[in-house]
Amino acid sequence: MQALHEPRHSGAEPGAATPSCDELRAACAWVAARSTLVRVLDDRIDTYARTLSRPERPAGSPESSAGTAADPATPAGRETAAAYWLTLDAINFGSGWFPTLRKHAEPTGYRTIAAGVKRRFVQAGRWPAAALTELDAAELAGWLGQDPGHELMALMAASLRDLGANVRRLYGSSFAAVVDAAGGSALTLVETLAEWRCFADVSVYDGRRVPFLKRAQLAAADLQRAGVAALKDIDRLTMFADNLVPHVLRLDGILWFDPELVARIERGELIEHGSPEEVEIRACAVHAVELLAAAAPSSGTSAAQIGAAQIGAAQIDQILWNRGQEARYKAVPRHRSRSTAY
Repeated sequence: MQALHEPRHSGAEPGAATPSCDELRAACAWVAARSTLVRVLDDRIDTYARTLSRPERPAGSPESSAGTAADPATPAGRETAAAYWLTLDAINFGSGWFPTLRKHAEPTGYRTIAAGVKRRFVQAGRWPAAALTELDAAELAGWLGQDPGHELMALMAASLRDLGANVRRLYGSSFAAVVDAAGGSALTLVETLAEWRCFADVSVYDGRRVPFLKRAQLAAADLQRAGVAALKDIDRLTMFADNLVPHVLRLDGILWFDPELVARIERGELIEHGSPEEVEIRACAVHAVELLAAAAPSSGTSAAQIGAAQIGAAQIDQILWNRGQEARYKAVPRHRSRSTAY
C-alpha cells in the first residue's frame, strides 16, 4: 500500500535571495558529499561519459508545439509559442499522480498533459494572461480530459493563475515580453521565473537550501528550442531534476541507492517531497550530470559525437531522458513524489 503524504508546493521563503543555477550546482555538490542514502559512483563517470553522444535537437522537453500554428518568425506566432511553453511548463509537474490520470491516446502523464494544452491552443487559441488569472480546475480538467475533482487539477489551475497574474502585472500581458526582458540570458530568465510561485522549486537539506529550478530551467530550454528565444548562456543550465534521470543513472550504475530505499520505491511507496532521501536523489543526479558534462569533452568521445565541448548538462539530461523511454527502464519502478516540483 502506498504511504499517503500531503502534496507539497516547492517554494522559497519570502525575502530569500533569488535562486540561481550556480547556487544549485554548489548545493548539489554539497549534498552529494554528505548524502547517506544515495551516492554518486565517481569512479564510473569517465567510462559512462563515453556512452553519451550529442542529442540531435537542442535541450528541452520532448513535446513539440507543432500544430499550434505558432510561427515564432512572426510577432503573433512568437507570442503564441511563448504562451504555449510558459503555460505548459507552469504545469509540468505531478509525476507522483501520473499513474492516476486518464491517459487516453497518450502513453505517459506528461504527454497527456501536453496534449491537453495543445488541444486548447489549437481549438480555442491560447489562454490570455487575464483568462489564466480566472482559470479554475473544472475548465482546465476539461481541456486535459481529466476528472475536475482530481487533486492535481486544482494545483495546476493555481499554478496557471499565478502565471497569468505575473505576466499581466509585470509584462503588460505579453508572454513574449517575459522572454525579451531576460536580455538574451537563460540564467536571467530562470532567475525571473524562479521568483514566481508557479515555477518555484526550492528544497532544504540539513539546513541548506537547494534550489532545483527544474521547470524554470526547462522553460528556458523549451523557449530556446522553439525559436522564441536566443539565449547566449543556455549551456549554463543544469540537469532538469525530476524522477526519471535519477532512475536511469541508478539502473546504469552511476548512482547507488540504499537497498531499503530501493525496496520502498519498488513497492510503490510515495517518497515525501523535501525528505532527505528525496533531496539526495535529485541532488546526486544533478551533481552526477555535472561530472559527466565535465568529463565528456576529454573522455575519449570523438568531437564529431559531442561537438567538441558543446555538450552540457542540459543536453545530457535530454540524452538520459530519451534513454528512460526504453522498455528496460520502464520495467522498473522509479521514485514517485507528490509535489509541484516535477
